[in-house]
Formats: sequence, C-alpha cells, structure tokens
Amino acid sequence: MSKVIRVRYENGALKPLEPVDLEEGEEVLIAIRRDIRKVLKKYRGILGRSSIKELLEIEEEAHIQ
Repeated sequence: MSKVIRVRYENGALKPLEPVDLEEGEEVLIAIRRDIRKVLKKYRGILGRSSIKELLEIEEEAHIQ
C-alpha cells in the first residue's frame, strides 16, 4: 500500500503530521519531496513574468524528460 503524508523534520527525525497505520519497528521506504510551490515562488522572476501555473508546467516537463 502506498500513501502520501506530510512530515516535519525535527531533531534528526521525520515526524508524521497525521496518523500512520504502521506497526512498531516496521520499516518503510520514504521519498522526500519539498513543497515545490515555495521553491517556484522564490525563483519565479528568473524566467521573466511567469505564473505559478506556468512554472509548475515547466517543473512537470523537467520530471518527464
């Protein structure tokens, strides 16, 4: 089963921000993905006048290629 949840990194550990259905000691794989909207807002002026939507499309194309 796959599920996406938000976590916070505190004191060297990832802490879930919502309940997770795991047994004590169970190991899982984690894919770390930062909130891309924050990154895009930071750099949106670099490509001239661009909307967040346009930058999200550019980011999506970059992942496809």
